[in-house]
Amino acid sequence: MDEPLTIRPALAADLPQLLALYRHFDPRDDNPSLDLAAERLTELQAVRGSAVLIGLNGNSVAASCTLVVIPNLTRAGRPYGLIENVVTDAAFRGRGYGKQMLEAAVTAAWQADCYKVMLMTGSKKPSTLAFYASAGFEQSKTGFQVRRLPLRTEAAD
Repeated sequence: MDEPLTIRPALAADLPQLLALYRHFDPRDDNPSLDLAAERLTELQAVRGSAVLIGLNGNSVAASCTLVVIPNLTRAGRPYGLIENVVTDAAFRGRGYGKQMLEAAVTAAWQADCYKVMLMTGSKKPSTLAFYASAGFEQSKTGFQVRRLPLRTEAAD
């Protein structure tokens, strides 16, 4: 039987496992050095309510997502949340860990007084879209972007 997933904000000590987990996102993507990753984690943690959340199965980082809480001047000054980098280690997929990560991120966003939480995916796979819908997200906006790095291919989703 699987150990229960423990979800908490990532610490600098988690970065080697976290960076290894990101290889499941796109194995061709370059990871930053540990020093740069620690610097970026500190920067993200400085934004109230923001965190890289990790899901631990025992001592293994099995899943992760990033929540960024963005200060806002509309909606009575209430911030909004943006979720990025949702990933589960291939060895742990199919156990509901991704959905647990999203639920934890949404709960953290509500605790930070966000009025909404958004995420985007480049995937057009019905299974990926159904996953996000089953986690409570609705496909109700149109997204646009300008990129410096190329899109990930569907195989990397």
